[in-house]
Amino acid sequence: MFIETLTDRLGEGGALALAGVVLGAAFGFMAQRSRFCLRSAVIEFSHNVTGGKLTVWLFAFSTAVLATQGLAWAGAFDASDARQIATRGSLSGAAIGGLLFGVGMILARGCASRLLVLAAQGNLRSVMSGLIFAVAGQSAWTGMLAPLRLSISEWWTVDGGSARDLLVRTGIGHGGALLFGAVWLAAAVFWARRQRVPTWGWAGAIGVGLTIAGGWWFTYAVSRVAFDTHPIQSLSFTGPSSEVLTRVLFAGDKPLNFDVGLVPGVFLGSFIAAALFGELKLEGFHDGESMRRYIVGALCMGFGGMLAGGCAVGAGLSGTSVFTITSWITLCCMWAGAAVTDRLVDRPAPAALDQPVPSRARTA
Repeated sequence: MFIETLTDRLGEGGALALAGVVLGAAFGFMAQRSRFCLRSAVIEFSHNVTGGKLTVWLFAFSTAVLATQGLAWAGAFDASDARQIATRGSLSGAAIGGLLFGVGMILARGCASRLLVLAAQGNLRSVMSGLIFAVAGQSAWTGMLAPLRLSISEWWTVDGGSARDLLVRTGIGHGGALLFGAVWLAAAVFWARRQRVPTWGWAGAIGVGLTIAGGWWFTYAVSRVAFDTHPIQSLSFTGPSSEVLTRVLFAGDKPLNFDVGLVPGVFLGSFIAAALFGELKLEGFHDGESMRRYIVGALCMGFGGMLAGGCAVGAGLSGTSVFTITSWITLCCMWAGAAVTDRLVDRPAPAALDQPVPSRARTA
């Protein structure tokens, strides 16, 4: 078996780290080319604009749901032991953390994954924001902000197991989840045709969605053959960003895992995409006011993402693809927080959508 051979040669941690690099590079490349971004999708929706960003996000979302649930329906993956379902969760943390993350991604002009993609292109604003995001996340996990996170998390909790599993609570099962994903994929195809979304837009977003399913499948497969306990997980950026920062600063001898390969992999894939298509460009801050905005946004995302247990990808794609109730609450609150913040802060400036989806002429 491929997984057994790989773990025998590289060790369990090495195999997981390699998978993190490969899947991260694929995600980074596809996200860079498709301009995948939850923030841009929310802004487009709240502005009632049909520019293709929401459609790109829907392609990624529906693909993640279809591919993940297809694996589960075929018996190749089981999410019941994943942290998002098996452990006790916080509904208050999901709601408040999601709202804070939504506020933060508007102020920082990108969610955690988007900041990493832009940093690889040479955006120094995203480099600084990403570092602050990682520091805030680590502080919320084990540092000064941890008591506040724990306090909010205890306000309203939900037991692990079937109580967190929407497929069990609603009774729709994997078949119903597949139908749900298929409906949204059909809607994405319909809107893509009407909006003339270019090839890289929809194809790249589908690639993003497939990396989510790939993460779930690989970590599950390793957990079945491993001697040690390894978490079943998929792509996320709050915990992994903090993990990489911790390793770089003072814990470089920790065992390898999926997270340690993910962040460098995304950076590498994004850099390769930007280099191949001539989009490497150093960019900095325009003034002190914009710097303050990015700092506050990154702090909100770091604390909010750790409080909610996931970011725009960790909760918005990975968590929702296995239908955990806390991830759906987080995603909805991210949308609400981002839409309200955009209306209050950026609505007078409709230039809030950062980069257009590459045109057909440029990507042909």
